[in-house]
Amino acid sequence: MIFDKLKKLDIVFDSPELDCPPVFSSGDVVSGRVVLELSGENRLDSLKLHAEGFAKVHWTESRSAGSSTAYTQNYSDEVEYLNRREVLLQADNGDVTVLPAGRHEYPFSFQLPEETLVTSFEGKHGSIRYWVKVKLHRPWASVKKLKKEFTVIEPIDINTPAFLAPQAGTRDKMARAWYRNFGQVSVTAKIDRKGYTPGEVIPVFAEFDNSTSRSIVPKAYITQTQTFIARGTMKQKHSVVATLSGDIVGAKCRETWHGRAIKIPPVGPSILQCRIIKVEYMLKVCVDVPGTSKLCLELPLVMGTIPLHPFGSRTSSVSSQYSVNLEWLRMAIPEQPEPPPDYSSVVTEEEAEQCNNNTVVSERADDLSGILERPLMAFVQEFRFRPPPVYCEIDPNPQPINMRRRCMTC
Repeated sequence: MIFDKLKKLDIVFDSPELDCPPVFSSGDVVSGRVVLELSGENRLDSLKLHAEGFAKVHWTESRSAGSSTAYTQNYSDEVEYLNRREVLLQADNGDVTVLPAGRHEYPFSFQLPEETLVTSFEGKHGSIRYWVKVKLHRPWASVKKLKKEFTVIEPIDINTPAFLAPQAGTRDKMARAWYRNFGQVSVTAKIDRKGYTPGEVIPVFAEFDNSTSRSIVPKAYITQTQTFIARGTMKQKHSVVATLSGDIVGAKCRETWHGRAIKIPPVGPSILQCRIIKVEYMLKVCVDVPGTSKLCLELPLVMGTIPLHPFGSRTSSVSSQYSVNLEWLRMAIPEQPEPPPDYSSVVTEEEAEQCNNNTVVSERADDLSGILERPLMAFVQEFRFRPPPVYCEIDPNPQPINMRRRCMTC
């Protein structure tokens, strides 16, 4: 049979490294070859290639229409980012093509759109995928199909003014239990910039003022929020990806963090440009007050792919206000960090009530392993700058001594 003569149909992408799959971004050229291996002479009608890229979301919600009637509401939407077609093999006059036994390769090449694409992503209620599909048409045989996905990482350069800007804030709250006031708790926190890359350490500068009659426990979290949008409705998934615990602050006491370190795990980059899928990060500096609700201060974060240039961090408006001992970089990170808590233990009662009023459905977060449920790898692209010009300490155009003395006496 004709089907038995087709031993192999494969798609091979061109990659600079054999063991590493290629990663592309907008404007790149995707190239490779379609491989056919035949055990005998075979008649083919055509071999066609189709490259596609979509962002898709889908979820269902159960609704009640009465005491005994219920129905399921479906929510779905999609955005197209790539649609290219190419014919690799087809006779001009429409006749069949006869191929001898052996290995046959058909190269292909196409350019991704110049406009900004969206990073590949796999989530619980949606995905952003790019793939190449080939169809082999043969006389008197079913169409043989093969699809292979490839990864797109859209660069996010944190060396921009918007991502280098320091983030700071202050929040306070009156601690109450029933009708009794225990005093006020205030939190002030700063970080030196908004943009980071996975693997970096965020130094947290914070001050906790406990004016209550009870002890408080300061903590810091890095949270990820996945937002899926369809038909004007949102579905969200919250996860805690890193945590930092501080020392207990006694009653009527104050505690200061001079750059306490919280390390960013290998998470995916932020996704902010997609209409139906968003991935956002936040640093939450919280205070646990026994017997009352939690106080949290939120500082936005952006996870980039191009790391900070070493010459871009010579001055920092936050770190310059503190005399930071660099030993905390090594000492503050435990060898075996504790697993991150559930998101429900981080969010405050006010935030939960606000989410319910806005009809934003939030789910209990998984642990750190839940964040990595998708195959997306946190690629950090290598980025090199030219070194800055060398500034000479000797004036190349010195003035005479008499002239300089005259200027100083003026």
